[in-house]
This record gives sequence, structure tokens and C-alpha cells, in this order.
Amino acid sequence: MIRVCLVDDQNLVRQGIRSLLGLAAGIEVVAEADDGSTALAAIERDPPDVVLLDLRMPGYDGIWTLRALRDRGIEVPVLVLTTFDDDELVLQALRAGAKGYLLKDVTLEQLVGAVRTLAGGGTLVQPAITDRLLRAIQGNAVVARDDPAPVRELTDRELDVLRLLASGYANKEIAEALFLAEGTVKNHVSSLLLKLGARDRTNAVLLALQHGLLK
Repeated sequence: MIRVCLVDDQNLVRQGIRSLLGLAAGIEVVAEADDGSTALAAIERDPPDVVLLDLRMPGYDGIWTLRALRDRGIEVPVLVLTTFDDDELVLQALRAGAKGYLLKDVTLEQLVGAVRTLAGGGTLVQPAITDRLLRAIQGNAVVARDDPAPVRELTDRELDVLRLLASGYANKEIAEALFLAEGTVKNHVSSLLLKLGARDRTNAVLLALQHGLLK
């Protein structure tokens, strides 16, 4: 059973998501919170397998929550659910360590899949979010707060893998798309993470966006 903590300041939204997840086998909402402070207390008391987190909340918001979890060394995977009306806010969430990003208009199947992916140790960035951030960065609507550190040049094949990562592909799907063995894909992912200085696949997408590698 995947245990979920649901964090959103709107009761109706929480009720709706809880009801939807109740339709999925193997997933249970075990805690709810309407702000970051309450969420942090609940997570510290009884760590869930996945946290579903809204970014915009009065008081202690989603960014505060992500940073508080990071500062306390709590490594529970966080899936951000956003209406995506603020590109910079989503970039802050990326930098703060969220493992997944979905728009609130996703289907139940997509939400359940994302929860299971994060619970299994994976990461997920919805392609619509990657595309939006790419357009914003290219249009200078969003500027990184810190200049990204130089990276070692990626090979053409590593760039192919990186683009598919940014589109939300899993290793098996990348292998099928590029006609490679799954083990070879894993090696390419490890190599590009090292070259980018990225801590995980999600962070790699952010760094690739900042370096202009996703065009």
C-alpha cells in the first residue's frame, strides 16, 4: 500500500483528490494538511511514501515546505501539483528538490501513475511543464537566480536520452524509442547526470533547460 500525505489549502481540492485516489488500488491517503507547517509536523510524525503538494498556500507555502523537508534531511518524495501560473515558482520548486511535477488538470490515470513512479524511487516531469519552462527561459521570462556551473559536453546519444527524459519517458521507453538495451540507457543516464552535476533526473532537466540543451 502506497501511503500518501495530501497538502493543499483548499478543502474541496483535497476532498476531490482523496476521492479520486480512493478509486486506485494500492494507494491510501493517510494524512492531510492545509499548510506547510501542519504538513511538516504530520510528515515528521509518520512519514508517508509520497507527498502531494500544492505550491500556493497562505502562510507556509509549498516552497517553504520543500526547503524545510530538505533542511531536516527528510527524503520523502514530493509530487508538486500546480495550476502553473508562475514559471519562477515552479523553478524554485525544482531547485528545492521536488521529485515530480504535474498540472492539476491531469487525469486520474496520470496522477496514479505519478504517485506510483515516485513511490518506486523514480522522478517525473510532465512534458507540458518542461515545454512551458523551455519557452519561458528562451523568452527570458524566467531567469535562473544563479548562473549554472559549467558542464562537460554531452554526446549526441546522451542528448537524445536527455530530451526523452525531459518528455517524461522511463528508461524502458527510452530504450524502445532509441533501439537500445535498457542497460545501455541506464549507463547514458548515469553519464549525463555526472556531466551535468545533477542529483537526479528531475534536476538534470532543470539544468538542461538552464544550459539551453533542450531545443
